[in-house]
Amino acid sequence: MALVILAHPNLDKSVANKTIIEELRKSNLQLEIRNLHELYPDFKIDIQAEQQALLRHETIVFQYPFFWLSIPAILKQWFDTVFEYQFAYGSKGDKLKNKNFVSSFTIGSPENAYQTLGKHNFRVYEFCKSIEQTAHYAQMNYTEPLYFYGASSTGKFNTEDDIKINAKKHANKLITKVRELE
Repeated sequence: MALVILAHPNLDKSVANKTIIEELRKSNLQLEIRNLHELYPDFKIDIQAEQQALLRHETIVFQYPFFWLSIPAILKQWFDTVFEYQFAYGSKGDKLKNKNFVSSFTIGSPENAYQTLGKHNFRVYEFCKSIEQTAHYAQMNYTEPLYFYGASSTGKFNTEDDIKINAKKHANKLITKVRELE
């Protein structure tokens, strides 16, 4: 059974992330999905509940939109509070050791925005270094992130149908990855 930490501030308005979660729910995977914005609209995270959820699972999937070249604020708050000293790191902080860390996210911009001289000037993986280091610091098994470009529902890059098709493909890759890890 895998744990999905969902960190989208407005899932109902997200074609891509909503489709991914729907596909995960339809799969035959045993999943626990924790929607951080539903659970903690005030950002006051129940550390004990979140740590207990982490302890119940060997594979942790972080599902989120790529916001401002990083993770959403609530996911940062979640890491800051839940991955605490002597739980995720420190001399006795080995509670997450050898658990699988899967980062799965959607990117609104097209792929050409993430290259040298593109709009964002760097490739996506360069923006993922802090999340990768978080996994390593907690002694978790980091997997290469899963993501897709053009998840914007503005119609600027893709139609809503295109986004749903790509989100379903992404979800299938994520389901395959989780099955490989379980």
